[in-house]
Amino acid sequence: MSENLRRDVSKLVDQEVARILEATDRDVTRTVNRALGVAETAPAFDTARWQARLGELLAAHQIPGAALAVLADGEIHEVAAGILHTGTGVAVTPDSVFQIGSVSKGYTAALVVLLADAGKLDLDAPVADVLPDFALADAGAARTITPRQLLNHTSGIEGDHVDDTGRGDDCLARYVEGVRTVGLTNPPGVTMSYSSTAYNVLGRIVEVVTGGTWDEALRELLLTPLGLEHTMTLPEEVLRFRAAMGHMGDPGETPVPTPLWNMLPRSAGPYGGISATAADVVRFARVFVDGGRAPDGTRVFPAAVVDAMLTREVEMPDQWFLGAHWGLGWGLFEWDGARGFGHDGSTFGQLAYLRAIPEKGLAVALLTNGGGAAPKVFETLCRELCAELAGVAMPGFAPAAEPVAVETGPFLGSYRREGFLMTIADGDAGPGTLRLTYEGADGLAGTFDPLTWYLTPVSATPAKTVYAGRRNEKDAWIPVVFYALADGSRYVHFGVRATARSGRGA
Repeated sequence: MSENLRRDVSKLVDQEVARILEATDRDVTRTVNRALGVAETAPAFDTARWQARLGELLAAHQIPGAALAVLADGEIHEVAAGILHTGTGVAVTPDSVFQIGSVSKGYTAALVVLLADAGKLDLDAPVADVLPDFALADAGAARTITPRQLLNHTSGIEGDHVDDTGRGDDCLARYVEGVRTVGLTNPPGVTMSYSSTAYNVLGRIVEVVTGGTWDEALRELLLTPLGLEHTMTLPEEVLRFRAAMGHMGDPGETPVPTPLWNMLPRSAGPYGGISATAADVVRFARVFVDGGRAPDGTRVFPAAVVDAMLTREVEMPDQWFLGAHWGLGWGLFEWDGARGFGHDGSTFGQLAYLRAIPEKGLAVALLTNGGGAAPKVFETLCRELCAELAGVAMPGFAPAAEPVAVETGPFLGSYRREGFLMTIADGDAGPGTLRLTYEGADGLAGTFDPLTWYLTPVSATPAKTVYAGRRNEKDAWIPVVFYALADGSRYVHFGVRATARSGRGA
């Protein structure tokens, strides 16, 4: 080993030891303070240390670049690392703009709930009262589905309907016209199944109620009042800023740039079309953390709007992916006795994460421009930030330490929803294990190579059986939940979506 390399290795070891000792000191101090009844004071945000930590994680997981914003001690702190585009080498800075994907749904939900609070919309009346021509493949469901069910993902509308209806201001009107051929994953109101399609219908409701486009309503009702000057929806607005390019690649692979900056159509706006800086995402979340008030105490949201969006509306079959419950727009969780809210987002090559714990005054937003291991990076950062800045232990998810006895027969077979087919077969990693194969179907047949997850039991009760799945050892574990509705029909909850069994296993 050369002397230079020896010094570099020694430096890295020293840094790692220092971090371990620092974390140990914090844990010991916290334990002693609790024993003595001494009130804890939140530590100051160490910008330099978190900057280094972000860079270290990006390098370890081959993620080109990311921006991190944290609300702590009443202030928003920003750090950034890496590059915006591997082809240009332009550095990520805190004012860089990323696509936030489905985190956009929280903004659309806020628009709808604000309009309802102002008496301009009834969340529990049929959607057809506002959109008389609203139709689905199931005509009966279209007459009964309500905005509340769209908000809390219990409408049953197939969730991944993509339709490029052009760049015109009529794109959402045309999108909703096309929804008349879309089916249901389940009857309305019986289970939670994540639906981007539903949020585009909500976006159209916003347009009809306000008389303008969804983009205009977003700007007038949210962005301008909240001072979100680095949040936008259209490419021509993004061009004013340093914009991140998406990158694609599985964990362990070197990610490559996407062929286009944004591969989503304008009609995807309400469910995933917002771009923003990490700090602006945290500024939006802060309104909910602070009960609807701006940092200077000015009320910017009615308290009833905040309460409604953070009220537990629906229990999730999958209790881990985005929280145990869903409210009106946010996934709701409870970590270490502290309630919080959040959302994830992904576009082609960009991934976004938001978590907030109001009673701790904490919000964390991480925006990344690719790399299949981004979920692991966020989980690591969020766990460390929550522990240090809020004294909250973020739970993990993994297979049970001891083998769980599971009879796999009831779960075997095919599960189908619009555009996708899942096949569940017995696994070869021991009793009770399963193999999940995921592939395109219908119009998406053959558009991507089949993907396989290997499932290991976590828990089994008469109501539901929980598995932990991953594609390989480098992946994070994700929940896969098997359960039945009241009528006995069997479902799997995977990726926050409910899919009915369409055929039994051999």
